[in-house]
Amino acid sequence: MLNLAIKPGWIVVENLVQDRLGHSAFGLVAALSALAVAVAALADLGLTPYVVQRLAAAPDFLAQEFPVLLPLRGGLGLAALVALLPVGWVLGYRGPQLGLLAGVSAALLLTQYGQFLRGPVQARQRFNTDAVLSVLEKALLLAVLLALLPGGLTLGGYVGARLGAAAFTAALLYGVMTRLFGRVRYRWEGPRARQALRASLPFALMTLLYGVNERVDMVMLERLHSPAEAGYYAGAYRWADAVMMYAWTVLPLFFAKFASTPHDAEAQRKLLWFGQRVVAAPLLFAVAFGLFRGEVLFWQFHHSRPEELEKMALCLRILFLNVLVHALFAIYSTLLTSTAHERAVSRAVAASLALNVGLNLVLLPRFGAVAAACNTLVCAAAVSGAYLVLVARRTGVALPGALLARLLLAFGLLCGAWWAARTGRALPWWLEAGLMGALFGPILLATGVVRLAEIRALLPKKP
Repeated sequence: MLNLAIKPGWIVVENLVQDRLGHSAFGLVAALSALAVAVAALADLGLTPYVVQRLAAAPDFLAQEFPVLLPLRGGLGLAALVALLPVGWVLGYRGPQLGLLAGVSAALLLTQYGQFLRGPVQARQRFNTDAVLSVLEKALLLAVLLALLPGGLTLGGYVGARLGAAAFTAALLYGVMTRLFGRVRYRWEGPRARQALRASLPFALMTLLYGVNERVDMVMLERLHSPAEAGYYAGAYRWADAVMMYAWTVLPLFFAKFASTPHDAEAQRKLLWFGQRVVAAPLLFAVAFGLFRGEVLFWQFHHSRPEELEKMALCLRILFLNVLVHALFAIYSTLLTSTAHERAVSRAVAASLALNVGLNLVLLPRFGAVAAACNTLVCAAAVSGAYLVLVARRTGVALPGALLARLLLAFGLLCGAWWAARTGRALPWWLEAGLMGALFGPILLATGVVRLAEIRALLPKKP
C-alpha cells in the first residue's frame, strides 16, 4: 500500500523533472536507465527471489549461506557495472554520455543490492518493516528533487540525486539487516556459490527476459531515432506503467492461490474466473479514461509545443490499449508460472522479444515514438495469445470465453457512453470522468461481470 501511495507523487515529480530538463535530455536518461535495467538483470541472476524462498523454508540458511551470497551478489553488481560501459560504447555513447551511464547504472545496481538485502526481512515476514524499506529510496529521492527544482535542475544533478539516494538507502538497508539479524561475516566458498547460482537460474531467465522485453524499446528508440522521441515515449509510458502497477500488485496474490491447487483444474478455473474480474474491471475504466481524456495527464508540461503534447497523448492511447491486453490476459501467465510451466512462458516471452526487436529495427527509424508504442501493443497481443494456447493445452483449465466476452462488452459500452458524452456536451474532464465512473457500476451489473448476489454476500449481515 505504501508503494501505491508514493507512486502518484513520484509521477508528478518525474513529470516536472522531464518538463524542466527537456524531452531530449530526459529521453537520454530514460534510454540509459533502460539499458542499465536490461544489463543489471544479469547481475542478480535470480539470487534475490532464490534467497527469499530459501530463507522462508530454512531459517538456518541465513547463517550458513548468506555470508557467501552477500559478497557474491556484490561482486556480480560490480562486474555488471564494468561490463555495461563497453556495451554503452558499442551502442555509440561517448564522453559525458558514458559518465551519465555509469551514474545511472551505479544507482540502479545499488537499488538492486538493497532489494537483495531486504531478502531476510521479507523471508522472516516482517512485512511492515519491509513496506517502509521498499519506499525509502523513492521517498528520499522525491524530497531531494523537490529541493532542487526551485533553483534549477540540471541533467547531472538529476543523475547525482538518483545515485546519492540509492547509495544512502543501500547503506541504511545493510545497517537495518545487521541490526535485526546480527552482523554477517563475509566468507567465500566456491562450491556453495556455484550451487546457489545453479539453483537461482530458473528465476534468472524469467527476470532477464521480462526485463529486456520491457526496456528494449526505449534504448532502440533513442539510438535509432532521437533522444527527443525517447522522451515522448517515456512521458507516455510512465502513466501506462503506473496504471499497470495495480495488476502487478494483485497478481502475486493469485500466484500463491494457483500454486496451492496445482492438480485441481476445477479449483483453478474458478480462481481464474474470479481473478480475471478482479484484475480487469478497474483497469477497463482506467483504459477508457486514457483513450478519451489522456491529454489531461500531461498538464505539467508547460515547455512543450502542441505537436509534442499531441504525440505524447497518441503514444499514451496506444500504450493504454496495451494495458487493456494485460488486464485481460496477464493472469494467464500467472497461472502458468505458478503451476511449473515457467519454461513455456519463457519461450513465449523470448519469441515476443524477438518480434519486438524486429519491428523496432524496421519501424522506429521512420515513425519514432508512435511506432514504439504500436510495437509494444502488437507484442503484448502476440504473447497473450500464446498464454491462452498454453493454458488450454497444458493446464486442463477451461478458458472462460463467456467472461472475456462480458468484459469486452462492458468495455465497449463504457467507451460508447464516453464517446456520447464527449460529442453531446462539453463537460469538464473531472465531471465527465465522475459520471462515467458512476455509470460503470451499472454496466458491470448489466453485462454480468459482477452479480448482485456477490455484492449482497459482501455486505454485513443484520443481527
